[in-house]
Amino acid sequence: MTLSEIAAGIEVTATQRQHGVASVDRTEGTLAERLDGVGTRLPCDPERAATLVEAYAAGESVGDAGRAAGLTPLTAAKTLHLCGEHVCPLSPRQRDVLDDWLSGDLARSEAVALTGASEREFALATYVATHEPIADAREALEGALTDGRGTDRQASLGDAVEQPSDLL
Repeated sequence: MTLSEIAAGIEVTATQRQHGVASVDRTEGTLAERLDGVGTRLPCDPERAATLVEAYAAGESVGDAGRAAGLTPLTAAKTLHLCGEHVCPLSPRQRDVLDDWLSGDLARSEAVALTGASEREFALATYVATHEPIADAREALEGALTDGRGTDRQASLGDAVEQPSDLL
């Protein structure tokens, strides 16, 4: 068998299929209905949070999912964090430096310099470090989001950590 016979029928494509995030939803009601009980503890209303989660679970970046829900990328990242998704842009070693700053062992400017993080990355990581996910929100979204440890978190965060003019 020659190489040309082996390669017969093989095609090369220029695009890849969008696979999204795998999810299994075994709960009753819409995401917005399930988030009603925790809506006052989220940085947005339950309908926007549900739209955000659905877009993010479909494979959109944090920023794109936030825009689909009418939220800024940073608010989208905060909402996803409170719902139990891992959105911290810092590595474990960088988080150790952040912890040193939070405990008062380092000046903020020194901590930012040591982490090499942008202002937005540092601000989001600080929010993540100082706000626990809401257990009821995590439970309400059971099956809607999966643990994304195998994906590239930095790429997913995208513009949620890129533009320092949009910190609020």
